[in-house]
Amino acid sequence: MTDFETLNMLKAGLEDWLRPGITALLSLVFTFLVYEGVLAIIKRLTRSRTVPRLFLDASETALGIVISLLVLNGILETFSSDLLWLSHIQHAATLLLIIAVTWALVRCTSAIGNVIVAMNPVLEGQWKRARKVETQTRFLVRILNILVIILGLGAALMTFEPVQHLGGSLLASAGIGGIILGFAAKPVLSNLLAGMQIALTQPFRIDDVLYVQGEWCWVEEVTATYVVLRVWDLRRLVVPLQWFIENPFQNWSRNDTELTGPVFLHVDYAMPIEPLRAEYDRLLRQSPQWNGNTATVQVTDAGDTNMEVRLLMSAKDSSGLWDLRCAIREGMITFIQQQFPEHLPRLRARLVENPDQ
Repeated sequence: MTDFETLNMLKAGLEDWLRPGITALLSLVFTFLVYEGVLAIIKRLTRSRTVPRLFLDASETALGIVISLLVLNGILETFSSDLLWLSHIQHAATLLLIIAVTWALVRCTSAIGNVIVAMNPVLEGQWKRARKVETQTRFLVRILNILVIILGLGAALMTFEPVQHLGGSLLASAGIGGIILGFAAKPVLSNLLAGMQIALTQPFRIDDVLYVQGEWCWVEEVTATYVVLRVWDLRRLVVPLQWFIENPFQNWSRNDTELTGPVFLHVDYAMPIEPLRAEYDRLLRQSPQWNGNTATVQVTDAGDTNMEVRLLMSAKDSSGLWDLRCAIREGMITFIQQQFPEHLPRLRARLVENPDQ
């Protein structure tokens, strides 16, 4: 076929597509305008925090594209099969429809998590239950999203004939392929299984305070394969889920956020304890971080040169306890410096005369 004949064929094909193309375009524009109008009416008649509205807000863009592509696919079916490139355009429209449906389903499954979290707010005295529900919901929603994306990708690939013909041979070798895939995806699968175990057993929840690898941090996000921990200095520590199954870690807010913590003072043996108790009690009563539960002064060690005094206190959470310990430490040191400077730690020595000199 010469270039001239090719150009004539393309020109004829474009002329044949003129009326169907305009029809398809006008139909898409009309569908879009109707959808936007119905969407505006629904938003005007519903409140923003209702369950149907949360689903609609999450998926409105993807849903509009799905409806438009459904209309386009229906219009393409009415066109004459003699149109040039019709089969290719239908295939592309089908692919776009599968992608749009997958996108809409992902947005809807994400909205499920938002709806469940919104229906279980953190109320006074019910923070533990709310955080448990949020942690389980976020993880399960991510698992659902992964499954939806895998199914959507598989459906998109099955629209290609070579992949369809390959399907039989793939099923025949599924056993060997499954073993190979299992070994290759072992880290991912182990993290997914670990995440399911964590979601069910709840060793930690969103906003729990953990002590992991020498870092004091909060649980900020739980994904399908890893946990994002916010360290006290605003760094982020990303830890695989499998690590929490195989290694011990400290949860400082497992059942309650209240924590106790010590401050240690080293003073001379001549230092009286009762003035320390009185000042410690005064400082605690003035501190807004103290929750009023624990206030203990004890001599916990006696060394060669000084004695160790432990001041034990409690606060409602880890942040408050840290601030309380720092404030008490500063206040007690200032008190000893001003009232008993002679009883600060000192090193004693005795000079012995050498009789041989």
